Amino acid sequence: MSINHLIYRNLKKNLKNYYLYVFALIFSVALYFAFVTLQFDPAMDAAEGSIKGAAGIRTASIVLVGIVTIFLLYANTIFIKRRSKEIGLFQLIGMTKGKIFQILTLENLILYFGSLVIGTFIGFAASKFIMMILLNVIGIEQVATLRFSTEAMIQTLLVFTAIYFCIMIMNLLFIKRQSILSLFRVRSSTEARAKKMSILQMIIGVIGIGLIITGYFVSTKLFGGDFVTFPQLVIAMVSILASVIIGTYLFYKGSVSFIFHLIRKSKGGYLNLNDVLSLSSIMFRMKSNALLLTIITTVSALAIGLLCLSYISYYSAEKLAEQNVPAHFSIATTEEAETFKALLNKEDIAYEETNIDVVQVDLDVSQIMETDFSESEMVADPDKMLLPVVSEEAVEGIDMSSQELILTGYSGVLEQFISLKESGEVAFVTPNGEIKQNFLGLREGTILPYNFTGGGLPTAIVDSTIFEKLVQDMDPEIQNQPPIYIGIDIEDQSELAQADEIFQSLELQDGGSNLSQLASLQNQKSTMGLVMFIVGFLGLAFLITSGCILYFKQMDESEEEKANYTILRKLGFTQGDLLRGIWRKQLFNFGIPLVIGLCHSYFAVKSGWFLFGTELWTPMIIVMIIYTALYSIFGILSVLYYKRVIRESL
Repeated sequence: MSINHLIYRNLKKNLKNYYLYVFALIFSVALYFAFVTLQFDPAMDAAEGSIKGAAGIRTASIVLVGIVTIFLLYANTIFIKRRSKEIGLFQLIGMTKGKIFQILTLENLILYFGSLVIGTFIGFAASKFIMMILLNVIGIEQVATLRFSTEAMIQTLLVFTAIYFCIMIMNLLFIKRQSILSLFRVRSSTEARAKKMSILQMIIGVIGIGLIITGYFVSTKLFGGDFVTFPQLVIAMVSILASVIIGTYLFYKGSVSFIFHLIRKSKGGYLNLNDVLSLSSIMFRMKSNALLLTIITTVSALAIGLLCLSYISYYSAEKLAEQNVPAHFSIATTEEAETFKALLNKEDIAYEETNIDVVQVDLDVSQIMETDFSESEMVADPDKMLLPVVSEEAVEGIDMSSQELILTGYSGVLEQFISLKESGEVAFVTPNGEIKQNFLGLREGTILPYNFTGGGLPTAIVDSTIFEKLVQDMDPEIQNQPPIYIGIDIEDQSELAQADEIFQSLELQDGGSNLSQLASLQNQKSTMGLVMFIVGFLGLAFLITSGCILYFKQMDESEEEKANYTILRKLGFTQGDLLRGIWRKQLFNFGIPLVIGLCHSYFAVKSGWFLFGTELWTPMIIVMIIYTALYSIFGILSVLYYKRVIRESL
């Protein structure tokens, strides 16, 4: 048999068995090329928020290289071990290790660079569609064009050529280190099986579950006022991360086997076919793959968590814009407001104007503060808040006595850190003494923009007589904002974009006191849309690679268990009987890492979601459902592969 014929036969065999690896390789190349094409696309100059678009894509491409490299090296390790007997046979018929390495190199050259060419073409074809998605997500009205980037092609070729040489070095070292006898024993030694459940393994299992629960519990207390100093907060975060990761490893090392051991013991040792094909196999396979499953679970949780947080921020952009700028436009001075209104009148744009007198006053909140910040260096004076104060006359539907006070517009973020009681006594601190008030609670709704409230502090509403007294006794040194809030709302929403163009054309600059609600919304969507886009594609890349790795592991297991299926078929069990057990097995194989990853991401997101937006459940559920649906595809593919193995077992 000639070398060319041997290479052709092996390529045909590899494509038949490792089609998903080829697909993942093509997908990785396509995704990377598309990413790099975006980086060099002129349209990215418009994708600038708080971070530069091209810089974000460049960073993502570096992370993507790491994900793809690890995946390809790991997949190559699995495939070279699967071919160990074939390599041993080549040596038995007289081939040298150098000749065998030459054959493998040529095979990989054709397979790898063939996939590289196909992936590059697909990436080029999809780059316009991906750019359309990005521009739509970040809210930029610009036409995406199909543009082939020579720079992207060169960068993609260099990166994947470097990965190819790393793979060849791994193959060379594998062939050089293995003897003929060891090559025939590689696959049989890859999966260790425990014979019985030990006391130590039970203890490890209990500790693993305990560490995960501890990490979850501490995460619920992270921003609840239990950790008020910066060192305490850092220690808490590190302990959560350590306990969850170590707990996840111990969970796979002992907890899964322990739980399934209890289930098996509850059956009194009488296991049906489904139990044999699922429980008994999972008990020991997960133990030997504990490190791999820990990495997959942890990175999956990280990807889901980051995507949830970025989508929460993107999903909440409209509400955040309304909270930050209650009116469509906030203007600092009367002169600038008159100029803006004159331009609106010129364009026949109808509007409503709101004028609210505001005074900044220190409020003693020591009697209504629930969190103790006496030892915290993060709060300068925990007993006082510098708040904007408005009269009850400026707010519709409020009638108060001269001894009463209401707070409104308290930011959800600050409320988590600095929680207040429902009622109590407070006091305004002025140069002429204190003015005591009865706190009646928090009211929903924002009256003033964030520049008046210090970025989220509440606004105090008082009786008109008290407000006049506070104006007379005010401290000029702490008046850091204009004495009047001027808000302008456009009556016809269809004219808002035109009004915003007029507002931006004025180029008002006054320490951030001139604000546009629409500009705030667009800036939030642009920034978080880009982040969500990048995290989403990196998460998709990891989802594909980790799903493929689990699929490859199932391919290995199915080949090893093929003899068992032959025996069961000869005993009279049908293909349907075996497949029911296989379905349960894959439900555990793919379901356990998925469920643990979802739990990790849920508690991570739940602990600090309010830092990113105003909505939790809808964005988080949408992300988790999509991730679960895509992840389940690999479980279904593994069942189909098992079905083929079972069919061929007779």
